[in-house]
Amino acid sequence: MTRLLSIETSPRGASSISRHMTRRFLADWRATYPAGEVVDRDLMETGLQFVTAPWLAAYFTPPDAHTPEMKAALGLSDTLTAEVIAADHIVISTPVYNYNVPAVLKAWVDHIVRKGMTLGFDGKGLLTGKKATILIASGGVYTEGSPIQNRDIAPQYLRLVLGVIGIDDVTVVAGGGAKAVDLGEQTMDGFIAGLEPQIAAAAA
Repeated sequence: MTRLLSIETSPRGASSISRHMTRRFLADWRATYPAGEVVDRDLMETGLQFVTAPWLAAYFTPPDAHTPEMKAALGLSDTLTAEVIAADHIVISTPVYNYNVPAVLKAWVDHIVRKGMTLGFDGKGLLTGKKATILIASGGVYTEGSPIQNRDIAPQYLRLVLGVIGIDDVTVVAGGGAKAVDLGEQTMDGFIAGLEPQIAAAAA
């Protein structure tokens, strides 16, 4: 059975453009893999905490020496990491804030890049053979020739992180100019329809 892990990050609910991109992706993915399993992970409902001193103390302590407190500190991180390990395909849907990903997505990254689990002690990624799709909604347009092309940090960062843990098969669907929907210059359906060929290809 093919398993898809869907990571949502936007706090905007039904008005989120990136969440609408995910909805379209999931419809295409399910059409391709009707027997597949989808695991939904909404980071806005996960209660993620930033890395703390107790978390780091547990992280750097061998598992067989963990105290109950250390196990509790790593509990959510263990769950999130297990979801990534079990997935065949990961789709990360995110808006862009100040040219990069939201803080909650960075927090998720810090929880799932784990030595001995997703990253080898030799520095090599352990999650080879998986696919990832990044769905990005941004107010700015960063395509070639854009005056802000060099500020296209979010997909570069996510590609780097995924590569670190061994996932090199990464497709980015960039929904640039998404502010047109918020400004009423374009409908949500029209905006998503313009991205449909790229989304369908990524889901195939």
